[in-house]
Amino acid sequence: MVDPVPEIGDVLVSPPPNVTDAQALRIARERFGIDGVVSRLTSERDANFRITDAAERSFVLKIANPAERPAVTNLQTEALLHIERNDPGLPVPRVVRTNEGAAEIRLALGDGEPVVRMLTFLEGEPLHRVRAGEAQRAAIARALASLALALRDFEHPAAEHDLLWNIANARRLRPLLPAIADDPLRALAERAIDLFDREVEPALASLRRQVVHNDFNPHNILMDPAEHDRVCGILDFGDVVRTALIADVAVAASYLVEADGDPLDPIAAFAAAYHAVVPLTAAEIGVLFDLVSVRLVTTVAIASWRARRQPENAAYILRNCPPAGAALQRFADVDRAAARRRLLSACGMEGPP
Repeated sequence: MVDPVPEIGDVLVSPPPNVTDAQALRIARERFGIDGVVSRLTSERDANFRITDAAERSFVLKIANPAERPAVTNLQTEALLHIERNDPGLPVPRVVRTNEGAAEIRLALGDGEPVVRMLTFLEGEPLHRVRAGEAQRAAIARALASLALALRDFEHPAAEHDLLWNIANARRLRPLLPAIADDPLRALAERAIDLFDREVEPALASLRRQVVHNDFNPHNILMDPAEHDRVCGILDFGDVVRTALIADVAVAASYLVEADGDPLDPIAAFAAAYHAVVPLTAAEIGVLFDLVSVRLVTTVAIASWRARRQPENAAYILRNCPPAGAALQRFADVDRAAARRRLLSACGMEGPP
């Protein structure tokens, strides 16, 4: 078993708060004035509960992991409030205030005092249940770009918080790589991190930065069941962070690589659709392919490492690993220079021959 890595912090290894359904419903009723039927939702770090009232309105009671700094939880809350003010049309959860008008509160639960929030529950078909074709990829890209625009001027004291899922921190993944059981896959991961250290990280220093969603994965995107090319929900702002804007694009693109066909096709189409809303620079596009590879490594490495420590939650933690590992293996045969030219061309630019 891999030894714990001190630099990672406690949030990724701390189990969700131990809260019963009855406790959750009591909090919803007493603090938010919401009563109804409660059901537990699957979550990576927090304790989340769906509350459906008599009018069939649904809400999500979120009880933060006690290891998460309250300032980081507040970053997520304030980001949602900022989006609501800047672009009310974006389909993100709305913050439901307490009876006293607070956006979040701290409650004594068990041995800790976690931050508690209530959000609206969004209905829709999770993207991982919908085959993402060209129309879906374009819609997702536009939604992500619109979200970036809404957050462009958002500032918060905790925006620069230390987050291992921030792929700008990819060099810190190296101690986790031994947790990847598959030898060839681990070798590909090591090669990607070597390349990041040598070429990608220095290039990131000059690229624009802002607060971004940072986790546009198929479980966090809801599509309209009646109109599968329309995004109707954007979930989980738990990885919000200030980082390179192009890193946010890479995160989303990494989940669109398909099991067959040209692995660059969906990335190029996604980049072009994003670029039409938020124009990217040649320097940003120049590191996109490598950052997609780094995100794939991040997904596999962190999940493999965490699953060893939380076997009871392993199925949920490892849910994105098989496609990420397969995509990383497919990327191994792609010429990086050709990939850069292809992505630049998709965005109407020319690259070096």
